[in-house]
Amino acid sequence: MKKSYQDDPQKQEASRQRHFNIRLNVFFFSAFVIFTVIIVRLAILQFVDGPSLEAEESSQTVKKVPLTPIRGSILDATGVKLAYSEPEQSLYITLLKDYSSTTGMSNRPEAVKLAQKIVDVFNKYGEAKDKTTADEIIDAMDLDSKLSSGFAPRRLKEGLTDKEVAYFMEHKTEFPGVDVIEESVRKYDTDTVAVQAIGYIKKFKGASTSLDKYKELRNLVSDDPGEQYTDNEDVGFDGLEYEYQDELRGKNGYKSIPVDPRNMADGVAEITPPEKGDDLHLNINKNIQLKTEQAIMDQLDWLHTHPVSGKYHPNAQTGFAVAMEVDTGKVVAMASMPDYDPNVWSSGGISPSDYEAIQNVYLNGTIRSFQSGQSGVHPESVVLMGSTIKPLSVMIGLNEGLFTTSTSYNDTGVAYFGKNNSASVHNSQGHAYGYLSSPADAIRHSSNTFMVDMVGEKLWKKLGDDGITLWDKYMKEFGLGVLTGVDLPNEYKGYREYVNEKETSLSRLAYASFGQQGKYTTMQLAQYAGMLATRGKRMQPQLVDKITDSNGNVVKQFTPKVLNQVTFKDSYWNEILEGMATDVHEAFDGFPYDFARKTGTSTQTIYGNGQKVDVDNGVFIAFAPRENPKLAVAVVIPEGGFGAYSAAPVARKIFDAYDYEYGLDGVPKKTLQTQTQTTTDATAQDNSQSGNN
Repeated sequence: MKKSYQDDPQKQEASRQRHFNIRLNVFFFSAFVIFTVIIVRLAILQFVDGPSLEAEESSQTVKKVPLTPIRGSILDATGVKLAYSEPEQSLYITLLKDYSSTTGMSNRPEAVKLAQKIVDVFNKYGEAKDKTTADEIIDAMDLDSKLSSGFAPRRLKEGLTDKEVAYFMEHKTEFPGVDVIEESVRKYDTDTVAVQAIGYIKKFKGASTSLDKYKELRNLVSDDPGEQYTDNEDVGFDGLEYEYQDELRGKNGYKSIPVDPRNMADGVAEITPPEKGDDLHLNINKNIQLKTEQAIMDQLDWLHTHPVSGKYHPNAQTGFAVAMEVDTGKVVAMASMPDYDPNVWSSGGISPSDYEAIQNVYLNGTIRSFQSGQSGVHPESVVLMGSTIKPLSVMIGLNEGLFTTSTSYNDTGVAYFGKNNSASVHNSQGHAYGYLSSPADAIRHSSNTFMVDMVGEKLWKKLGDDGITLWDKYMKEFGLGVLTGVDLPNEYKGYREYVNEKETSLSRLAYASFGQQGKYTTMQLAQYAGMLATRGKRMQPQLVDKITDSNGNVVKQFTPKVLNQVTFKDSYWNEILEGMATDVHEAFDGFPYDFARKTGTSTQTIYGNGQKVDVDNGVFIAFAPRENPKLAVAVVIPEGGFGAYSAAPVARKIFDAYDYEYGLDGVPKKTLQTQTQTTTDATAQDNSQSGNN
C-alpha cells in the first residue's frame, strides 16, 4: 500500500520552515518600509512643513493685556461720596500690521491714512477745545513699539463725547484695530471735604519711581493679569487713597489677544472685565467737617481785622483742627486750612501752574510739619504746644511726689532758676497771680512760674539729668513724641526739643514744664486731650469705620483700639481736670455744657535768612461734656496770638456742629429741631383750619 505524503514528518518540517522564512522576510520588509515612511515624513515635517507649522503654532499664542480696574469710592459717615470714579469712554488702537520703520515702512501709508480719518472724526464730533492733529495721533499709535509691545493697545484719546463714541461704534469696520474702551476717571467732592486726609492719585508710571511701595509692585512678577499694574493706572499717592490702595484698587480686567511671531495681534480678542475695588466708609462727617473748615477760615479773617492784645495778626494764614470721639477714637473732623480742589489731580498728574498754586496747602498739616509759604520767617504747621502741657505737667509733679493736691503757691509773676538764678521765666504779659491755693489754680490761671518752680526745677533737683528721661517717658505715654497710629501715611512724630543736650537739663526741664520744649501735631494734641477725658486711655485715631465690597457687603469693620493706658490716683485726675477751666467766655458764651479746656499761647523764636522773629501761636484743647465726655477737640492757629481768642472760637463751632449732628448728650439737636418744626407746622395748620371754619 502506497504511503501518504502528509504522513512524512521530514517533509512536514521542511514545509513549516519555508513558510516561517517567508513570513519573517515579509515582516522585516514591512518594518523597513514603515520606518522609511516615518523617517521621510519626519524629514518633510522638519525641513518642508516646519516653518509654516512653527508660524501657525506661534500665531496661537495668547497675550493677556491688563485693563485698568475700577477704583472704589470713599464716603463720609452719612454716605456722601467724597472720592469716586466715573466711567469715561476712551479710544484705543491695537496694531494689526507691522508699521515699524525697519520692516513695516510699506504699511506706513495705511497708518497715516487711518490717523487722518480718526482726526477728522475727533474734529467733527469732539469738543472744540480738544482739537488734535494727525501727527499727534501717529505719535500715540507708537508705530515703532517704543513704549508698548506690538500687541498692546495704545490709547489715542480719553473722554470721548457721545457723538464720537456713536460714530466709532457704527463704523467699526472702517477703523481696523480701533476700540472704544470704558475706563474710569477719579473725581472728588467739589465742596473740598477733608481733601488732605482723602489724598490724591497719580499714574503708576510716575509713582513707581518715587514711592517704595510701587517700586516693589513694578518688579513684582505675577501669573495673574488681574494683579499687574499698568503705567496708565491711577494709584493712591497720599492720604487714604494711598493708605488703602490695595482695598480701593480692585482687580484688573484683561484683554486676551492672539499674537503672531512678530508680536502683533492676530485674531479676535476676548475681554474679561475688571473688578471694582472696595469702598471706604469714613467716620468723618461732611457737615461737621465743612463747619470746621469754615470756622478756621472765618477766624483767620477775624484775626486780620480785629486786634488781640492790642495788635492785629496778619500773618495768621493757616489753621488746623481735629475732632475725635473720646471713647472710640473716631475722627469726625480733620481740617488743614486753607485747602484746595483735589480734582486738579484727577488726570493722574498736575500742571506746573496748578502745583505752584497748591504747593503750600496740599499736605496734611494736622499730622505733618511744613512751611506756610509766606515770604520771610514764619513757623511751620507744627508748633510748640504751650500751656496745653500744664495739666500733664501738674500730673507729673503729683505722681512724682513733688507736691500734693493741697499745695499752695505764691505767684509773683517771675521764676528764677539756674546758677545764681541767672535765668528767669515770666507769666504771659507779666501777670502776677498771687496766692494760688492748689495746683488746679495754677492750671486755671496758666501759671508759668508754678510749672518752673514746682515741676521743672524740683524734678531736676530730685533726679538730675535723669529727669529728662523721666519727662520723655511721660510725654510718650500721653502720645506726645510718638505716632498716634492714625490710618494715614507719613505721620510726623513731633519734635522733642528737650532732648537737645546743648542746654542744661535744668533749663530744658524748666522750659518743658510750661510747654516750650515740644512741638506736636494737632492730631497728637487731640489724642492727648482724649486721653485726659478718658483718664488714661490712649485711643487710636480712626478715619475709616468700615470697608464694603461693590455689593455693599462688609469686608472689614474697624473697632476701637486702646494703644496704651496709664493709671494715676483718682485725686490726681480730679485735680488736673478741675484746673482745666480756663476763661474762654467770649468764645463759649451760651455753651450749654460744662466742659474741660486748656488754652495755650506758645511763644516761638523763628530763625531764618539772617532774621530772628518771636511769634505767638494759638493752641487750644478741650473735651465735652466734662462728665461723660463725648468729643475731644484740638485747634492750632500759627501766629494767631492767644489761644483763647484765636483757637478757642474754632473749637466752639466744632462742638456746636457735633452737637447738632450727634448730640454731646447723645441727642442730636437736628432731630429736636425737626420735631419742633413739625410741631410748629402742625399747630399753624390747625390754626389756619380753625380760622377758615
